[in-house]
Amino acid sequence: MRNARKPWLMLSLAATVALTACSSNDKDNASPAASGSEPAASSTAPADPNSADAVFARGKYDPPIEISTIIMPKKYTNGDTKENNVHDRWMLEQLGLKYKDTWYPAGGDQYKQKLQLAISSGEKLPDFVMVPTDPVLTNQLIESGQFIPIDELFDKYANKTWKDHAAQHPELWYPFTKDGKKWNLPIMEYTDNDDTLLWLREDWMEKLNLQAPKTIADLENVMDQFKNHNPDGLKPKDVYPLAISLKNNTNTWMGGLDWLFGAYGSVEEQWNKDANGNLEYGSVNPGVKQALAKLQEWMNKGYIHPDSALWDEGKSAELWTKGNAGVLPGANWVPDWPAPDLLKNVAGSKFKAYPVPAGPDGKMGTKWQNSGVNSSFMINKDAKHPEAIILYYNYLLDNLANPAVGSKYEYGFAQGYDWDMIDGKPTSDKGKIKDFNNDFPFITGPARIPDLYMKTLVKLADGAKPETPYEKQLAEFRKPENWYAAKVVMSQIDIRKQNYLTGAATPTMVSKWNLLRQSEQETFNKIIYGKLPVDAFDQFVASWKANGGDQVTKEVNDWFKSVTSAK
Repeated sequence: MRNARKPWLMLSLAATVALTACSSNDKDNASPAASGSEPAASSTAPADPNSADAVFARGKYDPPIEISTIIMPKKYTNGDTKENNVHDRWMLEQLGLKYKDTWYPAGGDQYKQKLQLAISSGEKLPDFVMVPTDPVLTNQLIESGQFIPIDELFDKYANKTWKDHAAQHPELWYPFTKDGKKWNLPIMEYTDNDDTLLWLREDWMEKLNLQAPKTIADLENVMDQFKNHNPDGLKPKDVYPLAISLKNNTNTWMGGLDWLFGAYGSVEEQWNKDANGNLEYGSVNPGVKQALAKLQEWMNKGYIHPDSALWDEGKSAELWTKGNAGVLPGANWVPDWPAPDLLKNVAGSKFKAYPVPAGPDGKMGTKWQNSGVNSSFMINKDAKHPEAIILYYNYLLDNLANPAVGSKYEYGFAQGYDWDMIDGKPTSDKGKIKDFNNDFPFITGPARIPDLYMKTLVKLADGAKPETPYEKQLAEFRKPENWYAAKVVMSQIDIRKQNYLTGAATPTMVSKWNLLRQSEQETFNKIIYGKLPVDAFDQFVASWKANGGDQVTKEVNDWFKSVTSAK
């Protein structure tokens, strides 16, 4: 539900709009066509017209070459087919690339099974293999011996946008690093899009003349007013001010509690850095005990619905959209979903994003698990032109991620597909043309500049006029409430805690983590519901450490040292 409703998936903005080319910013970008390449050693044409340096200097393969890769299921329109479509015609004309022996798996789950079977059976793999975000699968592929490290290729040929983001977020390499080498090319995604903030019933705030809650104590006052002096006339027994999910994870994407635990010094259910730079499992930090005590108090006061332990993230949102809750923890895209249901269900309702509050000692914290990567590619050791995937992705980043006014991609990728001329004017309005973008067969998916989405929303929230095609599209399709929410997120950028464990499960995790997590969830829920005293947390931590937690912590830190020491 969540992914299907994210704004950057709903609109596929990056397929029709995004960042201007950065093609001549360092010595590797000597010409606009280079996209990060080094110039040829001399003015004499190389013997091989398709040597990597020659290709990056020219911007295409000439004569064309054949590559094999993975193309996930797509819907073809306008008479296009798998064998003959607008993307493949463009790829051949623009880059000199055409497919041979490419895989077209039936779907994500089937693809993973096909890939694992191919590894175990020794089946020939494509030149460029897309790897979903799966640490176990990534490790299996690295250990298969069928792929090459990408360090040298990335350093030499990746464009400035790609390199800059990787330099600013070295943690993105952690899942792809082994034996001191990098094995996967990261495909970039928008950052900061899932950061937690609080969505409050603004009509209730206005009617009760309440100020923005800056602390947990302030928020308690707001919740008390929502419940016991409800401006819609609801009886206290019908109002549970805080809509949360306790069924699976409390550090989650909707109805989560990372912000509350963060107010007491730790974000739960993830691996945070401690004061010494070592990794610590957030759920055993001493501050968690205070957060659990607060949740027990809120449950006793009726601020939390007693069925929350049965609710997943979507169900927790329903309490808010039906008008029985006033606080929903969620991301900046809540105005797209589920907020429209609130407006439909409750006449006169309004909502607004607020920063997360500080704890009694001034501490604040939220989850942050997005380093701007949504998948990756590995390069087959038998690929004749291993640099081809970099040429392809460079072009998307330079030309399609944020096209300039007047460029051939100003309105979108291809007329009649993701944009068209309607009544003499260019439009990408889905009500007037086919919703083509989500089905577009880019090898890497649409190109996205990680920080562009949120920066653009903040710019709009500050009242600036949209200028670029990307900004104009975002201004048209994103709501002002969404603009403001992005500004709130970015105002609290420094409070986020990164989840640093992005590698595969450690040996002790494989054998014991399920039991450790089950013990954590049961203990925490029993404390929250008052079935155990708050002091039961101390016994939980002692048992967690003795029953494998200490060994897991050692293994996690050993892994972390191995990936952070890699050069």
